Amino acid sequence: MTDPSGPVGHAVQRPDETVTLSEDQVVLIDEVVEASPPTAFDFRVVNDENLGTYDAIVGDREVAGVTYSVTGDNRLVLLGTSVLPEFRKQGIATELIRHVLDDARTQGKTVTILCPIVRTFIEHNPEYADLIDAKHPGVTQRRTHSS
Repeated sequence: MTDPSGPVGHAVQRPDETVTLSEDQVVLIDEVVEASPPTAFDFRVVNDENLGTYDAIVGDREVAGVTYSVTGDNRLVLLGTSVLPEFRKQGIATELIRHVLDDARTQGKTVTILCPIVRTFIEHNPEYADLIDAKHPGVTQRRTHSS
């Protein structure tokens, strides 16, 4: 849904590398940091296990998604978060990520975070930190990068 290209706004440190973020990703990170007001949209979340996505659906339209893969050790690898531009800064990303993490907890799964937006959400909602797989945490921290 989002275009991963674009100017650099932040950098994310993985154990072996620094990853730059697109402007779309920066907007979504800002949403989860700023604790957007509760979404004005009624949306449902659908977990498409075949595609590896949790999708936020408003009416009959997919407006946001979190992509993932499942490992053999009962772990979700959270790959990316996207929200259509007209639905950003309205709390959908925050609530979708919360739903995904709550679902992982209910299923007894741990998570590896490759998505910097999910990482930022957990930094600001430490009650989810226990879900991070100790052996495979993924993205380790968010850092501001000046360009």
